[in-house]
Amino acid sequence: MEEVIFLKKFRDIDLMDSFFTSLKEDYPKFEDWFKQKSEDNAEAYVQYNNGNLQAFLYLKDESNVILEDVTPKRPACKRLKVGTFKIDAHKTKLGERFIKKILDIGVVGNYDEIYVTIFEKHTGLIGLLNRYGFNAAGTKGEELVLVKDLRHTTGDILQDYPLVAPEKKRKFLLSIYPKYHTKLFPDSILKNEDKYELIKDVNYTNSIHKIYLCFMPGTADLQRGDLIVIYRTNDYLGPARYRSVVTSICQVEEVKTKHDFANVMEFINYANSYSIFEEKELADWFASKKDLIVIKMTYNIALTKRVTRGYLLDEVGISPQIYWGFFQLSDAQFNSILSKGEINENLIIY
Repeated sequence: MEEVIFLKKFRDIDLMDSFFTSLKEDYPKFEDWFKQKSEDNAEAYVQYNNGNLQAFLYLKDESNVILEDVTPKRPACKRLKVGTFKIDAHKTKLGERFIKKILDIGVVGNYDEIYVTIFEKHTGLIGLLNRYGFNAAGTKGEELVLVKDLRHTTGDILQDYPLVAPEKKRKFLLSIYPKYHTKLFPDSILKNEDKYELIKDVNYTNSIHKIYLCFMPGTADLQRGDLIVIYRTNDYLGPARYRSVVTSICQVEEVKTKHDFANVMEFINYANSYSIFEEKELADWFASKKDLIVIKMTYNIALTKRVTRGYLLDEVGISPQIYWGFFQLSDAQFNSILSKGEINENLIIY
């Protein structure tokens, strides 16, 4: 199991680690810069795997200054710079995790934009950044300048991530049992109501994409862009009225049925990266369930305050008589859930 991302002082990170070799080659003054950051008591996000440094991320606030050293110059705004970012990834999920970390901090910090400078030779990382809305906006010396705008949406689910534009979108509630919910949405299990809890360390399953398997009628009709309100059912630690809660908002990327896969291996290869099940479990599901539905979605929002079943019944007006596994919400019901959940308002673009 991978270790979590955590903040660590520069002075407590081994500059002689072979992980930094390529950075020293790309930036002749990297060692001097690193030592200065150590003296300044600066911190960076790191991840180790089996004791080996696997990822390093340094972020810097560059708000209210004109970027004079960038061509073309960029006007002053509330801006977050990805100062140094390197991953040794054998799978793209590690890169996604760090991009999610960057975006979470950008949103919670109320930044207008995030930018990174990067050499063109790093094609893999550039491709990953492009996928989530970091687009070419100029150059800085021999490096490309990639910028992510957090003030506007484009209509593309991944380019806009984690922002959500709910107008003219269908909204649904999807129920998930606690034993699956805990694994799929680990940072939605909060013990308090601290909004900044959203950017703290969480389990390795906190990825941008989620794959959920179910058999509920109607789910096969979901379409790309539909918004999903995740409803964790009763954990039996108290009455469902208080223990069944809305925790998260996701957006549908695509929906597949069992018939969309030529064989079990094609299904496993599709689901394995983002599902919570091992290969054997996936194979068993494929073999035993004729009406299998596979929902791939982006994980956009973790609610700050959990919205209880009692609130959904009493205030949102959802009937206790309907099937609560999966059903469509009205715009008013969806907005009421967002308001009660006290989500970060920067995530919603109208």
